[in-house]
Amino acid sequence: MLAQRSVVSVRAQRPCASRNAGRLSIACVARPPAAKASPVTEAHEALIRPLMAASATLAPLLLQANMAIAKDGEYGLLEGRTVALIHPAVMFILFGGTLYAGYLGYQWKRTRELGEEIRELKKSLPAAGADGVRPASPLDSTISQKEAERKDLLKGDYRDKHWWWGSLLLASGVGIAIEGCVNTYMRTGRLFPGPHLYAGAAIVGLWAAAAALVPAMQKGDQGARNAHIALNAANVALFLWQVPTGLEIVGKVFQFTSWP
Repeated sequence: MLAQRSVVSVRAQRPCASRNAGRLSIACVARPPAAKASPVTEAHEALIRPLMAASATLAPLLLQANMAIAKDGEYGLLEGRTVALIHPAVMFILFGGTLYAGYLGYQWKRTRELGEEIRELKKSLPAAGADGVRPASPLDSTISQKEAERKDLLKGDYRDKHWWWGSLLLASGVGIAIEGCVNTYMRTGRLFPGPHLYAGAAIVGLWAAAAALVPAMQKGDQGARNAHIALNAANVALFLWQVPTGLEIVGKVFQFTSWP
């Protein structure tokens, strides 16, 4: 646009002569002088220039987008064996953490149930006599035994430990599941739908569903507690079933990647 304006300006300054010397061309006489750029046009150009510059900058990136999507060394170390092994390593730790969280949950369940059993047994004790003394009962030794067992369990602080490990599994498990999918795509340019991927997605869903039941469990809802246990039992089964397919994928990582 600027080049065209310059040409028009130069032509307007030249004397316009016809082929016969001394005679002005009719076209030259009739041609109006070049109009000056209006402020509106200049403002329009000032707006367009940054957009054109940005387009020129982004165009090479957009044209190369397909090349940057995956696998040909575009991501450097992120495509290497070290990063690829983070997912299976963390998942094995989380599998152990899942079993440990289940043990903690069982111990807290036992602590809670002992308290309920003790309360029920105390209701069965004979009432005190007129002198205010309760007669001895065979249940006394049973109650004392259960109270001692519950006291030892309370020292283990199993409730808080179970909640802590559950929170860790939810946060770390969801994060590392996403990392595994992203890393696979970065290394290969695609995902591989199959038992391992589907089971992993189901595990993440079970984690979320089990965690969603916690508020109801805190209010004493026994149905929510039973559902929480059932969901986590299914989670452990899926986790264990996933191990062979995970080891198969680790073998492919060693086959198709290199250190680091």
